[in-house]
Amino acid sequence: MARPGGNVTGLSSQTPDVAGKRIELLREVVPGLHRFAILANPDNSYVALELHEAQAAARMLGLEVDLFEIRRAENIAPAFETVKGRAEALYVMPDPVMFIHRLRINTLALGARLPTMHSLREYVEASGLISYGPSWSDQWRRAADYIDKILRGAKPADLPVQQPTKFDLI
Repeated sequence: MARPGGNVTGLSSQTPDVAGKRIELLREVVPGLHRFAILANPDNSYVALELHEAQAAARMLGLEVDLFEIRRAENIAPAFETVKGRAEALYVMPDPVMFIHRLRINTLALGARLPTMHSLREYVEASGLISYGPSWSDQWRRAADYIDKILRGAKPADLPVQQPTKFDLI
């Protein structure tokens, strides 16, 4: 990442290490949290990294986790039927299926009285409780700086791939 080489550089949005922070925030919001459910598509490599980190963080905090694999929209309702009464909160991993159906997921979570943790502001705008993730406005600003540097002659190979530095709590 420090020296990508060739014509490759940019900004990464992969922040699997933030999963632990999200779980800590969820624990603060839900006093006495012992068990939470994760909705995730483990076939999504981006999600797989975060899922691994979330499960490790939960173990370190002594929390039980139920994983519900959501690969298609049809998997959403059955997951909520199973999670009702078992979990005290819900962690929704980012995935195109989850994003498209974010309002439905949050409506079902509200009906099941499950506070939700997300990674994107748009989930909260669709009735989710809380999100914590990279500041996209900062990411776009930093991308514009990279474009400016490249247009002024900098070689992409000499510009390190950058991780997010600012995060939004919504």
